[in-house]
Amino acid sequence: MPASRARSMLYALAGAAIGAVAARAAYAAFTRNRPAELSGRWTRKNHRGEPITLLEGPAFVAGAGAAAALTPGIPGRVRAAALLAGAGSGALGAYDDLYGTTASKGFKGHLTALARGEVTSGAVKILGIGATGIGAAALVSKGPADTLVNGAAIAGAANLANLFDLRPGRAIKVGLLTGGPLLAASVLRDSPAAAALTAVPLGAAAALLPDDLGEHAMLGDAGANSLGALLGLAAVTGLGRPGRYVLLGTVVALTAAAEKISFTKVIAGNPVLNRLDMMGRRPVDPA
Repeated sequence: MPASRARSMLYALAGAAIGAVAARAAYAAFTRNRPAELSGRWTRKNHRGEPITLLEGPAFVAGAGAAAALTPGIPGRVRAAALLAGAGSGALGAYDDLYGTTASKGFKGHLTALARGEVTSGAVKILGIGATGIGAAALVSKGPADTLVNGAAIAGAANLANLFDLRPGRAIKVGLLTGGPLLAASVLRDSPAAAALTAVPLGAAAALLPDDLGEHAMLGDAGANSLGALLGLAAVTGLGRPGRYVLLGTVVALTAAAEKISFTKVIAGNPVLNRLDMMGRRPVDPA
């Protein structure tokens, strides 16, 4: 095995391990002996109508952020971009988790409300994540055109990941299924920085998956936005220009489709996707 490929694997293992340990430690700290009033702010009803904590999201943001800061092999500008994309999108998602309403939904709903002069929490999040995506992209891109494409891909991936966070473990599974091949490609291309950057959110997400599948916690906007942004950043850092255009087109197409169709219904209607979606989850209540 070439030395650079071995180094890529070593950095990837380090990123995944640090992310996993940091995310679990953050989750334990955030959920230990919480005051009742603070716990209530981070509690929501899941799809079964049962109470569930959103503190998994901040734990992911903290764990992935710590791993991005500490994992060896990530260049300084890329490390700064990861911290901006992950923490920025996570903070904006947390704002929407705590103060958002369901009066407006989706890009169309929030932008329509904004056009009427109504600034929704979703609109703040959309604009803010767009800004953090462009800011992160500016640190890793060559020229204005690349910055715009990469920034749109990072912000779009952050939003798209959140669209899958509607059932236990779904957003994390989508992240692992898309990030896994990206990680393998980075190792095979002998790209230590891309491998380490990709492994960071995958390790943090995998460590929190059991609590998500067990319906004890969920990523919420904070965790899902951060997961998508970090994977988007890893993709635009590791892919060539054609691959980045394909990524952006795919993200835009899926986001547009979500305005018209229900991902949950599509997944439930496909035997393979439904099997993957139900893996590790409690059975669906027939009622």
